[in-house]
Amino acid sequence: MEFFKDTHYKFLKIKYWAFALSFLIIAGGVVSLIVKGGFRMGVDFQGGTLVQLSFSQETPINQLRDKLGNLDLGSSTIQKMGGKGHEYVIRTQATGSSKQAVESMDNPGEVAQKIVEVLRDDEERRQIAAGKMDLNLAEPSVVKNLLLSLNGGDEAKAAAAAEKVLEIKKANSGLLKTMDQVPVSLAGVSMSKLREKAFIGRTAIQRTEVVGSQVGKDLRRRATLATIWALAGMMIYIACRFQIVYGIAAVLPLAHDVLVTLAFISFFNYEISLTVIAALLTIVGYSVNDTIVIFDRIRDNIKKYGTKMDFEDMLNLSINETLSRTIITALTVFMTVLCLYLFGGEVIKDFSFTMLVGVISGSYSTIYQSCAWVGIWEKHKQKKKEKAKLEAAQKIATEKTLPKKVEEAAVPVTPKAEAKPKSKPKTGKKK
Repeated sequence: MEFFKDTHYKFLKIKYWAFALSFLIIAGGVVSLIVKGGFRMGVDFQGGTLVQLSFSQETPINQLRDKLGNLDLGSSTIQKMGGKGHEYVIRTQATGSSKQAVESMDNPGEVAQKIVEVLRDDEERRQIAAGKMDLNLAEPSVVKNLLLSLNGGDEAKAAAAAEKVLEIKKANSGLLKTMDQVPVSLAGVSMSKLREKAFIGRTAIQRTEVVGSQVGKDLRRRATLATIWALAGMMIYIACRFQIVYGIAAVLPLAHDVLVTLAFISFFNYEISLTVIAALLTIVGYSVNDTIVIFDRIRDNIKKYGTKMDFEDMLNLSINETLSRTIITALTVFMTVLCLYLFGGEVIKDFSFTMLVGVISGSYSTIYQSCAWVGIWEKHKQKKKEKAKLEAAQKIATEKTLPKKVEEAAVPVTPKAEAKPKSKPKTGKKK
């Protein structure tokens, strides 16, 4: 299948404009990082506790900040997930002398419970004081035991109902919105009895994560090393398969892809986490695969045309011959990642955004970075050869003319002999 047949686009004609565009994006990313004071690091790298909460109704972020200010959580941030205020991620980091923040390293679940308690309204507090259970915070085993105590000991019914409650909560961001959603008929209990023992709170804990500060530093170091070793491995592989210049020309664009992607992460204020590092390494593998395909075609065309064709024209020809393959591969990956970004949820949004930028950057850099650097190097090498030939020709010409000059200089110049005056014929008188 080919989208483009017999194309003759002069891609490398604008290579210096492409260099300028890449420079502006990377420089803009550096400026963005300086202004923001660095990347927004995830709990994986900075250490701390992450709690993701869901609310049954829209909750202003300012209201959360005011209520959470009463807790000693150390350095904490609140991030809205999605367009409406129904989901938030609260990150705490153990800094200074914050006792609660330090304890959160060992008890993330307890920290989450304390956050929920602070966020409760007056009605929920009255229900708790009356000894009722919040079904949105109860574990499945706890829900099962409650239903078991209400249905007279029928464990099978209680287990089936508890499983159904869990399914409903998973489908609704961890929340039961009304008591009517509880399958009381399946559990074998009456709704009135259930209302006496339980209520539906407006908050649910979706997930909790905890990473120690030392572990976060170690993960940062390992992530950096993984990226560097991946680039080094790619360069060695391509250098062995082609030439060292091709290896360098492939690794420079890979570093370019990583830097451009990090710049966009900074622009849109996404956080750096282990999933983002995984996306960056995936981009490295994707981009180098496309580069190798074009390099293979360049090598074939060098054997086919040799010096009969200008090298930049040969590069453009190789890019055009693989253009359909490049576009099909890029579009397939792009559409898949776009679906992940739009419908995959907030948990993998950082990963999918990184992949989106990386796929575009990888396809662009294969043409305007890898091939462009190879062309620049070959042009430089050609000029160097021509200069060497010119110098050799001049040397040979000098060597040819030098002996004649030396020979002429070696011939002694003898002064011309003075002409003797002609002797006059003797004239005598005849005797």
